[in-house]
Amino acid sequence: MNKASYIRWFNEIGIGDVPLVGGKNASLGEMYQNLTTEGVRVPNGFAVTAEAYRYVLEYNDAWQPLHAALDGLDPDNIKDLQARGEKARAIIYGCQLPDDLQAAILQGYAQLRREYGETISLAVRSSATAEDSPEASFAGQNDTYLNITSNDALLDGYKRCLASNFTDRSIHYKYDNHFDYYKVYLSVVVMKMVRSDIGASGVMFSLDTETGFRDVVFINATLGLGENIVQGTIDPDSFHVHKPSFIKGYRAVLKRRLGSKEKKMIFTDTLNTGNIAVEYTENIDTRTEERNHYCITDADVMVLTDYALKIENHYSNKAGCYRPMDMEWAKDGTDGHLYMVQARPETVASQKKGTVLEIYHLKERSAVLLQGRAVGTRIGAGKARIINDVKHLGDFQPGEVLVADTTTPDWEPVMKTAAAIVTSRGGRTCHAAIVSRELGVPAIVGTESATETIKTGQTITISCAEGETGNVYEGILDFDVQQTDLSQLGHPKTRIMMNLGNPDQAFSLASLPVDGIGLARMEFIISEYIKVHPMAIKHPEKVDAATREKIAAFSLAYESPEDFFVKTLAEGVATIAAAVYPKPCVVRMSDFKSNEYATLLGGTFFEPEEGNPMIGFRGASRYAHPAYAEGFALECAAMKRVRDDMGLTNVKLMIPFCRRVQEGEKVLEAMAAQGLKRGDNDLEVYVMCEIPNNVILIDAFAKLFDGFSIGSNDLTQLTLGVDRDSEIVAFDFDERDPGVKEMIRLAVEGARRNGRHSGLCGQAPSDYPEMAEYLVELGIDSMSLNPDTVLTTTRLVLEVERRLSRNPGS
Repeated sequence: MNKASYIRWFNEIGIGDVPLVGGKNASLGEMYQNLTTEGVRVPNGFAVTAEAYRYVLEYNDAWQPLHAALDGLDPDNIKDLQARGEKARAIIYGCQLPDDLQAAILQGYAQLRREYGETISLAVRSSATAEDSPEASFAGQNDTYLNITSNDALLDGYKRCLASNFTDRSIHYKYDNHFDYYKVYLSVVVMKMVRSDIGASGVMFSLDTETGFRDVVFINATLGLGENIVQGTIDPDSFHVHKPSFIKGYRAVLKRRLGSKEKKMIFTDTLNTGNIAVEYTENIDTRTEERNHYCITDADVMVLTDYALKIENHYSNKAGCYRPMDMEWAKDGTDGHLYMVQARPETVASQKKGTVLEIYHLKERSAVLLQGRAVGTRIGAGKARIINDVKHLGDFQPGEVLVADTTTPDWEPVMKTAAAIVTSRGGRTCHAAIVSRELGVPAIVGTESATETIKTGQTITISCAEGETGNVYEGILDFDVQQTDLSQLGHPKTRIMMNLGNPDQAFSLASLPVDGIGLARMEFIISEYIKVHPMAIKHPEKVDAATREKIAAFSLAYESPEDFFVKTLAEGVATIAAAVYPKPCVVRMSDFKSNEYATLLGGTFFEPEEGNPMIGFRGASRYAHPAYAEGFALECAAMKRVRDDMGLTNVKLMIPFCRRVQEGEKVLEAMAAQGLKRGDNDLEVYVMCEIPNNVILIDAFAKLFDGFSIGSNDLTQLTLGVDRDSEIVAFDFDERDPGVKEMIRLAVEGARRNGRHSGLCGQAPSDYPEMAEYLVELGIDSMSLNPDTVLTTTRLVLEVERRLSRNPGS
């Protein structure tokens, strides 16, 4: 055979060479050849081709014994699969490498030593010839060997890679995807090892993996070698970056989450024999200091985003269509640079076809047993079965809920028959998450104590339909699935917007056909993510020592408690705004009542005790008041960051509960002093229209503000004089009262008279179809609804517009 056909350097191969060098090699060559000139760093290396694999088998007359081992196999019979797989691997590992092939491989190694120096270590990785096709990911099906530093170890690693073509998981994967066992040939990557063992590494996607939302790059990062993320043994740090803002030149993280990063994989001199791989590596515990801080900097995140966009653009141009990518990266601890070590087409979210929107809704609730990271947006239920190791996979019955510490590729045959999956360990890119996503099985990963909390035989419901946090509920709960063909749904003239306060739900709701967000509430972000009263952050000397300690603990990963507050609030709001960008997102400044502020950490030191907080120290009255002005300044700093530093200029700000015109003037002055001047950088400021005085003096308020959002709850309370928190007079609270409707009419007409936007963001149109009808008849510009009522109300509004012949859109 021609020696040249055994070895191909990265600069000689590209994406068209999959049959010769497999997906991993072809992609590394593609990037090395085309993207290094654009600043994307790729370590050099070479492919040992699929020709060489065939040569090894022919040289050893191995085809016949392989057929004897595998012909007639039933891959669903786990015991049969395990026994025959072991035989097939032994046949290949027992093969002798022909002298000329050995020489060619070692010559390549010598050339890499000349390029990088004698101390270079190698990564030896499998690259299957059917791998990384857009339809099948082959992720984790074959083996990888790291930190190879000698001729013998290189040749041994090469043979182990060839044998891994017949791991149990790989055989089953070929069967599931209709590949012929004997026609998937193995090529091997031999490349310079990036020293991420003393740096960091991870995976990233050029879309959001759970929701398929295209406007973000999603990055996972951990200390040490990347194997821990892929195998799901740790909870990594994660980051999202907003693509449209990045392309416009803004450089900021959209949202981040600190992972616990319990372990890091490093190199060792002794050989470990584990069931995943045989490598010169070991897993050690991370230090507390390492767990409490992000393992890469924001500057690193920006470099990775730049790489991700260049790679996605290159592959999309090459394919002639949008091609989101699934990538692996490594940060070298010796030179500090970031390198790309893998890129393949993303195979799940990007394959979702058509315009049918599928939304799962839980119809009842029960006790929450566990929480973790939701994978996908579905719901599943059944009897739990705890599986502690591969030996017990045979006990699993189809339709049960698989509960495990973590999963590996050998588990895939049973995973595809599970109603749902729950694991104790892992993040959104661990093995269990990747496979569940591919199979469309709901999964919750990283619950920490799944195998201790849940018992075999217990009935449970797994809900991934409530945002990024997945809930495991006790018992079998009723749920329904709403399917809507968006191509058949018209677009009303009245703008339909949605209310949203939870950033974790933003990307999953991005596919709803809305004209933006009419009410983004800050309170959820402050109470759930920040948990601290803003004045306690400004004045630590006024709170007790225990509170100060808690605030310090929350702020560990940040420069200061103020930095923690501003960044967390900014990233929460920006995530909501990104979901509808460039459509408008109206963000209401905080509107807690004093009794609600008091429940925040440190709040009791700053809040008055009021008899009726509903009409007390709330909304605009607080913002310029000495008791809260510094807290409002923190809110303003966060909103300035969202618009000026993060590029989410679709954010409009809204002032709640503004009783008097003079109060409005004071608030606008306070905002301008904090760098949020109405009109600068196209900033629009709305006001809630929820006090009768807002309606009576609408012409005066219209001189100060760009739009009005009618808060039907408070407007009803104050028009009818009904405390909306009081149960005993609840029967008198009705938005449909003629007086309330008259107030709404005057508000809509007053806004129109002054050329100002009018909208409504209360429950009324969701709860009462006749109110939606009334608003359309008034000619209101927009109504903002809870997400679960968007589709039904849209249909209703289209019907009313048709009746009124208001030229509904098509």
